[in-house]
Amino acid sequence: MTDLLTIGDFARESGLTPKALRLYDDLGLLRPAEVDPSTGYRRYAPEQLERARLVATLRLVGMPLARIDAVVSAPPSMAARLVRAYWLQVEHDTASRREIVSALVDQIESEAPPMTTTTDTLQAAIGTSHRLGGRTHQQDALLAAPRLVAVADGFGERSDLSTAALEAFAARGLDAAVATVTADVEQTLPDAPTSGTTLTAVSIDGATASLTHVGDGRAWLVRGGEVRRLTHDHTVAAALVESGQLTPEEYRSHPHRSLLNRALVPGVVADTATVDLRAGDRLVLTTDGVHAVVDDLAPLLASPAPAQRVADDVAAAVEAAGEPDNHTVVVVDLS
Repeated sequence: MTDLLTIGDFARESGLTPKALRLYDDLGLLRPAEVDPSTGYRRYAPEQLERARLVATLRLVGMPLARIDAVVSAPPSMAARLVRAYWLQVEHDTASRREIVSALVDQIESEAPPMTTTTDTLQAAIGTSHRLGGRTHQQDALLAAPRLVAVADGFGERSDLSTAALEAFAARGLDAAVATVTADVEQTLPDAPTSGTTLTAVSIDGATASLTHVGDGRAWLVRGGEVRRLTHDHTVAAALVESGQLTPEEYRSHPHRSLLNRALVPGVVADTATVDLRAGDRLVLTTDGVHAVVDDLAPLLASPAPAQRVADDVAAAVEAAGEPDNHTVVVVDLS
């Protein structure tokens, strides 16, 4: 059958990856039209392209496998009704969970002990790396001051929003950063406001770190050789992985894994947290150009090397992985 496509050609045409196609085959959602019995090579028919794209989109919205199979096997009118019915149930479930969460938060806050403060002051040694990678424009930005470190990752037509957002945040806080980004985008791109930026920042006061996070940058705490993530990625796919609706394998190979569900826009609610720090702790901030391509950062982040050496080693690992994107890392060693 000469009209069949190799898995590589089919992947390029569908916008998926060969790894994702193998996974959908394993899950029974998209079987190849032909599998060579001697080599195991998969081949696909061109008419399977629409089904492949539909499967990927349905997985992105969190639809369970059994429902996906029903949707892709149904005629278009029935498939539309099935998708509409699924999403209606999701909205009702979300409303119910919102009430439960609100009551739970009130209960936890009423039981919380009074906040205590410390006057201990930790000294910070900072290392940074800030590279263009495979892009033609630098849309990452960073701040690296003794009491405030931050990274931002811009997207869209504008390449200066991340820097403007960090400057505004450092001067006047999150609301100012949002206002700056919004005004700049609306002024220069009123008809297509597709540009924006993420922001992940840590301010240090005495021995307390205050975290502000919007987007898919990451903050890490290294303590006693153990590495702990302090942030959750604000992407559609990451939320589905956390809820068990998307497998980690699907996430790594999904064409829309970087689709943000939070960025610096009016009304955004940032994730915030405080962390009690100790001498010997290390804080690390990375943009997604780092953690999207280096699968296991923990050994690099936990290295006993000085902060600048760690930042350089992380950048080298990204470069070795092909560095397709801008990539930025900030390392803060506390003593």
